[in-house]
Amino acid sequence: MMRLQKYLAMSGVASRRAAEKLISEGRVYVDHVPVTEMGFQVDEATAFVEVDGRPVHIQEEKHYLAYNKPVGEVTTVSDPEGRATVMDKFRDYPVRLYPVGRLDYDSEGLLILTNDGDMMNHALHPSHEVSKVYLAKVSNQVTDEEIAALRRGVMLDGKMTSPASVRLIRRETFDTVLLISIHEGRNRQVRRMVSAVGHQVVSLKRVEFGPVSLGDLPSGCWRKLTETEVRRLKEL
Repeated sequence: MMRLQKYLAMSGVASRRAAEKLISEGRVYVDHVPVTEMGFQVDEATAFVEVDGRPVHIQEEKHYLAYNKPVGEVTTVSDPEGRATVMDKFRDYPVRLYPVGRLDYDSEGLLILTNDGDMMNHALHPSHEVSKVYLAKVSNQVTDEEIAALRRGVMLDGKMTSPASVRLIRRETFDTVLLISIHEGRNRQVRRMVSAVGHQVVSLKRVEFGPVSLGDLPSGCWRKLTETEVRRLKEL
């Protein structure tokens, strides 16, 4: 519960002092009833508030976080198997957050969390082709021909993947490290693409999501996105 003038101020209608004037003039209705009492309390979750016949709502502050998910956490709000979830770290955060997309239980790296549903839906929509970049340690030596096949696209579930950007970082006797950029969001896509050319992913870390980079953020820690990162995400 909060005072009506505070509700109006948080809705962006007017300052608290100006809101008190609106109330005293009988221009504010709560649940279709005019209110002129300054100490009137409203339930911010259920009250229907109008000013001059126009509904007003509290403008919830938007939050945008980058989180370095460790291996061993599931990207869900809760898990029926009782495993740790990424949301366990944010139980006491002042607003409810949701992960943008997923990272597998056995994958790590950059995960964006927000309460901005519009931005989240746009960032995940296939038509916007938001790039996701992964550092993949792969079993055995991946040949140039196999890298070329990943770049062209491979067949998964009867459908070719879109061309990927693949850069060789290191090739050794028993493993190869690749930087793989895709914009599709198929289930376990990078792992299955690597499997399609005859190898297995040993470890997988997402290092970029669109304009946001993981950088040197420690595992299990989070930071707020910069204004530039938020603006560029919205521009997608």
